[in-house]
Amino acid sequence: MARRRVETQNESLLTRIVDSTFAFVRNAEFEILFFLFFFIAYILFKDITSRPEYNQVFVKKPGGGPELWPF
Repeated sequence: MARRRVETQNESLLTRIVDSTFAFVRNAEFEILFFLFFFIAYILFKDITSRPEYNQVFVKKPGGGPELWPF
């Protein structure tokens, strides 16, 4: 059941802007959280993979075992 606002004319412009912003955030909460999850995951993954010690896992072989990959 939705609330109705009867006296919107008596409210200031700032109050109406803040109310509409909060209404938008309530309606789009899932989409906002979905975007933030992937954005934060991208930033963390980018930070982790940009470190040189992470790249050494793929380049150096511990113990110098047999050459399985020709490159």
